[in-house]
Amino acid sequence: MVRAHIKGVFPTYKMMRDGSRKTYWYHRATGKRLRGQPGSSEFISDFALAESTMSSRTAGTLAGLIRAYTLSEEFEKLLAENTRHQYRRMLTKAEQDLGDLPQKALNDPRVRKDFLDWREKIARSSGSREADHRLSAVSAMISWAIDRGHVTSNHVRGFKRLYHADRSEQIWLPEHIEAFMKVAPLEMQRALIIALHTGQRQADILKLPWSSYDGQTITLRQGKASRRGVRAAPITLRCTAALSKMLDELPRSSPIILTTKTGRPYKKRYFASQWKSATEAAEITDLHFNDLRGTAVTLLSEAGNTVQQVASVTGHSLKTVTSILEKYLARTRGLSDAAIMNFENSPRTDFANQLQTSAPKGKTKNDKS
Repeated sequence: MVRAHIKGVFPTYKMMRDGSRKTYWYHRATGKRLRGQPGSSEFISDFALAESTMSSRTAGTLAGLIRAYTLSEEFEKLLAENTRHQYRRMLTKAEQDLGDLPQKALNDPRVRKDFLDWREKIARSSGSREADHRLSAVSAMISWAIDRGHVTSNHVRGFKRLYHADRSEQIWLPEHIEAFMKVAPLEMQRALIIALHTGQRQADILKLPWSSYDGQTITLRQGKASRRGVRAAPITLRCTAALSKMLDELPRSSPIILTTKTGRPYKKRYFASQWKSATEAAEITDLHFNDLRGTAVTLLSEAGNTVQQVASVTGHSLKTVTSILEKYLARTRGLSDAAIMNFENSPRTDFANQLQTSAPKGKTKNDKS
């Protein structure tokens, strides 16, 4: 519990012979073990010494800049939890490879080549997408450093990405959903139904508490929309009959709606592994859980909702909803079928619907007979 209030430390645990569990604390950056428990004089003394050692070791280097950035208030308050987690991971990798780079070198335009060469190396070992993400994290850190006066230029900004993915056709069609529901465990089926009927992100769905459901509506705050320490405005969604039926029949074994078979909330990695196994069993290889969000946008539009109405459900901006629809609707027939049905039944198109071919009533100039 104390860990949440102390930056730069982490605990490890050891089971003792008497069955008790003992906690040992370590300084994250140096790996130095800290005596005592948080708050004790020994802990504070060891922590201060480790911090001093780390600061002197990394002063004036890229490693020092990374450390200052990840410990800053801006990092904690302006970035979503998952973004912070990913940035820490990627910047740690950057520190391992480029940590000794002098901070002053960041002002030299030639440093761009060093970073691009580093990205090339990462692309070969971990893929172009991961390489782009790591360089993006470095660029974000340098931009923060400019605002703080540590450096004067960000020569990484605007780099051309190696990874390009077009998921414009990646939506769950009825045949995909049918195949998935036939073989997926009940826990995964429930997750799909909630995602499809709410259009929410995986992270928000996995955190949904029973207190958010009143029998008719679900009220939630989107985690990614929270910034600057301010919680996002709540979104209230009226449940479809199918979603309400499923929720009403679910056992409430936990404060959280979606749980494992043992009644525990899902961890991100465990849910991902369970979802992957279910999609593989359904022989679905090119669709992700997050594609259900775009699918929900498409279905809402096909049901006759305006862009504004779709955005009020999913929490997207109007611009984002429009962009999604421009990509995804080309894959489905829903809107085109509805458009033709309207064409056939509108009084304004009655004349067109009566058109049929017939033989000409007189000879034409081109008639040779």
